[in-house]
This record gives sequence, C-alpha cells and structure tokens, in this order.
Amino acid sequence: MLTTTIDEVIEQLSVIVDRSRLESSRLGYFASLYRKVTMSVKSGISAGRFEDGHRMEQLDVRFANRYLEAFHLHAAGKATTESWQLAFDAAHGWRPIILQHLLLGMNAHINLDLGIAAAETCPGADLPALKHDFDEINRILADLVQPVQDEIGEVSPWIGFLGKIESRTDDVIVNFSMDRARSAAWRFAVRLNGLDDSARPAAIQKRDHEVATLGRMVQKPGRYLLPAGLLMIRLRESNDVSRVIDTLC
Repeated sequence: MLTTTIDEVIEQLSVIVDRSRLESSRLGYFASLYRKVTMSVKSGISAGRFEDGHRMEQLDVRFANRYLEAFHLHAAGKATTESWQLAFDAAHGWRPIILQHLLLGMNAHINLDLGIAAAETCPGADLPALKHDFDEINRILADLVQPVQDEIGEVSPWIGFLGKIESRTDDVIVNFSMDRARSAAWRFAVRLNGLDDSARPAAIQKRDHEVATLGRMVQKPGRYLLPAGLLMIRLRESNDVSRVIDTLC
C-alpha cells in the first residue's frame, strides 16, 4: 500500500518494523533507521526548517513509496530493482554486520531512489528551487549521526575497530559518506530532469546497475584484512535481531 502523507509513511514503516521484530528479520534494521529519519524530517517540517514544507512532504512521500514498493514486491517474491534486491537478499544472511545492512539500504535508497523522487516531485524548471530544502535534509541527518553511531555501538561493540582494519582510502564501508551519496543523488536528479520521458527508463536502469555494483562492494569488500575484521566484528555483535531493531528505533 503506497502512501500520500508523511504520517502514512511513518505508519507503514512502523508496520514493517513491528513485523520484522516478530519474525526476527534483519529487514527491520534499515526500516528502523528509516523511520527515525522520517520522524526527524516530519519534525523539521513542523518547525518550519524548510522553505516549502508541503513540497518537502511530497518529496518524502515519493521517496518513501519507492522503498515501500520495493519492500512489498520482495515480500511477495516478485522482482524489484537490482540494488534493492541485493539489500533485501543480504538481510536473509548471517554474515553481514549491522552496519553493512544499513549501508546496503542507504545505498539503494539514496543513490537510486532519491534522485528519481526529486526529479518527479519538481520536474522541469521547478527542480532548482528544491535544492535549498534538499540540502537542509543533510543538516537534519547530521544531527542523527552521533546518536545512531552510539546505538550501533550498543549492539556491535567492536564496530569502532572498523576504521583501524583497512588503511585503503577507497574502501566503501569505511568511507561511505551520506553527503557524497546525497550529492550524487542530486546530480542524478538533474540528469533525469534533462531527459525526455522516453529516455528516463534506460537511464534509471543504468543507474540501478551502477548502484548495485557499489552495493556488492559494500556486501563483500576487499580481501584479506577487511573481511576477516568484519567477521570479528560480526562475532561480537548481538544475535538478538529484535534487540537490534529496538535499539535502532
């Protein structure tokens, strides 16, 4: 069921979180984080942080509906985008650490879905006016970084070891940046906005493949030290899926 308001988005995310908790499904990890972010965006709209609160709610709803549609397609055993399929499939495995589950969801949702949602919300000449509010989201997300890191640390006590494992500066897990991902999403929105409707599906499919390729690097990064280090982190993480979900909520 797709949504039309930000309250409906939060309600649908809560359903996924509750269901995941009952089923001990790691699909609930990203959903828990996403609900937290959405509630912060709602608070920002209410507090007047955006130039156009109604437009921001429209963007939030379009953005969320892409995740909700992908989630329900997966739950029904149907195909979804390549990047979301990768994230959902990983949620059924034991090996990825909590951070990898979150990054796989963020990768699919920000690097693919966000640009599409922005271009659909403000097509044509309306897109540039969205940029200020689009960037304001970054400041809201920045306020959440430390609390979320602290929450992950509660259920993944060795997560701080991650930055010491691998010195390579190109590693996706160590160096994943929300700001860079959102900047790339904006560039993709601008690119889509400049295309004819007939050319958009091919551009989205190409982008989906690129995002999935990045996701595979998140799921199975590097060789030698990093995979071994990730396993050490994983062995110290809580295996109580419901507890992890509650901690991330």
